[in-house]
Amino acid sequence: MQKQAVVINKSDNVATAVANLVAGSTVSFFVGQDVQQIVLSEDIPLGHKFAIQDIANNKEVVKYGEVIGSSLNVINKGHHVHIHNIQSNRGRGDWK
Repeated sequence: MQKQAVVINKSDNVATAVANLVAGSTVSFFVGQDVQQIVLSEDIPLGHKFAIQDIANNKEVVKYGEVIGSSLNVINKGHHVHIHNIQSNRGRGDWK
């Protein structure tokens, strides 16, 4: 199997593309020792993230075992995860 995406931690809900990936393609990746596959709903540029499970609105987005932000809306499995649908939880001066 050619690795097309990276998932570092079993708690991750996103994978990182290691090549430019095309909408409609089936992408394979490892979660631990298990091979998983997802059909992409959108093009995913090299280095960008896509959801490997459905992420509910205002839920944590986890990459490499670390929370990198929270979803701004529902992000369905196979969709691009980027600044248009997540926000950082750090450095938010408006959250007191």
